[in-house]
Amino acid sequence: MRQYSPEDMHKKTCHWCQDGHRILKGNFVKLTVYLSSLICSIYLTGTLCASSEPAVVVQDSHLESVFSPGAAPDNWIHEMSRRFAESEARLAELEALVESQRQSPPAIQQASYDETPAPPAVVVPTLDQEILDRLAIMEKNWAKLKESEAKKKADALKKPTFKVNGRIHWDHWNFSESSPGIDNFEHPGPGPMTGTDPEDLLGFRRIRMEFSGDILENMFWRMQLDFAELEDATMKDVYIGFSELPNNQSLILGHQKRPIGLDHWNSSRNNVFLERPLIVEAVNEDARRMGVMMYGYNDWESFNWQYGIATLENSAGDRANRSDAGQLSLHFRTTGTPWYDESSGGRGYLHLGFAGMFANPDGDADDGVSNSNEGRFRTRMAQRSERRWLDTGRIAGADWYEVAALEAMLNVGAFQWTTEYMNIWLQRDQTTAGTGPDVHFSGFYTQFSYFLTGEHIPIDRQVGSIDRIRPFENFFLVDTCCGGRGRGWGAWQIAGRYDYLDISDADVRGGVGNMATFGLNWYWTAYSRMQFNLIYSDIRDHAPVNGFTGGNSLTAGVRFGANF
Repeated sequence: MRQYSPEDMHKKTCHWCQDGHRILKGNFVKLTVYLSSLICSIYLTGTLCASSEPAVVVQDSHLESVFSPGAAPDNWIHEMSRRFAESEARLAELEALVESQRQSPPAIQQASYDETPAPPAVVVPTLDQEILDRLAIMEKNWAKLKESEAKKKADALKKPTFKVNGRIHWDHWNFSESSPGIDNFEHPGPGPMTGTDPEDLLGFRRIRMEFSGDILENMFWRMQLDFAELEDATMKDVYIGFSELPNNQSLILGHQKRPIGLDHWNSSRNNVFLERPLIVEAVNEDARRMGVMMYGYNDWESFNWQYGIATLENSAGDRANRSDAGQLSLHFRTTGTPWYDESSGGRGYLHLGFAGMFANPDGDADDGVSNSNEGRFRTRMAQRSERRWLDTGRIAGADWYEVAALEAMLNVGAFQWTTEYMNIWLQRDQTTAGTGPDVHFSGFYTQFSYFLTGEHIPIDRQVGSIDRIRPFENFFLVDTCCGGRGRGWGAWQIAGRYDYLDISDADVRGGVGNMATFGLNWYWTAYSRMQFNLIYSDIRDHAPVNGFTGGNSLTAGVRFGANF
């Protein structure tokens, strides 16, 4: 067994203490204590072994006095006890320091050791002067732009503004099949079985130009003309109005839509099908009349209303009413969205509404008068035939009639379901020639639509109508710079609708119509689309025409439309 002199033991002890000190600085304090205990054991063993060897000269007088074989045993025990006590005190101090750092991690504690190097100084890079110059120019231009915009807004308050909009709907209709009854409803001949079938049609459904703007701060104007229906332009929206009235209301004076039901309240730019449902068109033919209407909505846009008074005369063609009677109608409509999913941007909502109308038609006029204030309900079968196959004609003795309409629309993501139900009660006087008992008419439709590409039909909650549909991706087909082709598919939508209309009661035989429609829509952009409808219609209980009281037909229609 190798024997160590006190000097060798001193050197090894210093080396071990230095290593232990470094471990202590690395927070391995407990390991240091255990190593110190081991060192003490080695010291004791070395001293006992050295007692049997000749004395060795030790140059360190302090260690010689403590660890030399001739030193008193209490000296080295006392020295080791003192060092253990210092180690324990240091351990407690470091544990307290670690605990304080755990409780307040953002604070950076300064090491207490003199040999700890100071943290390197942080050098903050400076921006290139050219970038700073460009930034200064951009800020200057931005300030000029804001000043220009502010000036434009200020100038707009001093004079009316002007905007131009429009739409083009180009249609083709193919009357592929029709029964003899339909042939006589469309082209009645001089006798039985002499009617001719409906002719196919290629033409413009709408060619509209629209001009609108604001008049100073709280007035607006709109003028919309259609050049497709007559040789002269047909008047659509032509009115002036006041905005920002109390309770979020607007007042409109002029030729405008009557608020009866949902589908006619929607714009033809956004409707799912080519033509409107049977009951909607029968009750509110051409929709617009001269009148005064008030529009409003609550602050949360969950509830809206429209009400006012309008003429019964359809003045779209001659742009005037010529009548001594001056029959009028009173209208109101209120709708709301008790459920509207704000988090999805309106991809989910429930729309409910109710509308009413009170009208005083000119029931005692004969067919020779120039006005059209009569009580009359008619419609085409959702296509562009020359005649309206469902038609009550002028109802003799019509004195008053009332309309009550219910509407509902549920949208869940790409799926939408819509329905409307309307009732008409007409009272007749007992003095006009040909008059009869009071009559009741009714009708409804229900429809669904689904976007194969995932879009949805948005809703305008301020007025209670559907809004513009925006494809996720526009349709395009272009050459790429790499020699390939780039393409986008637009939005694809399928739809179906069932219509029912009954305008036959008592001596009035306008007919009972049933109709099923399949639709396919291809949205190229938010402002252009192609629509296809396949329509099967059936008519029964119609007033005889050359002996026919009913018939059926199959019609296909396609439309290419754009608006701006």
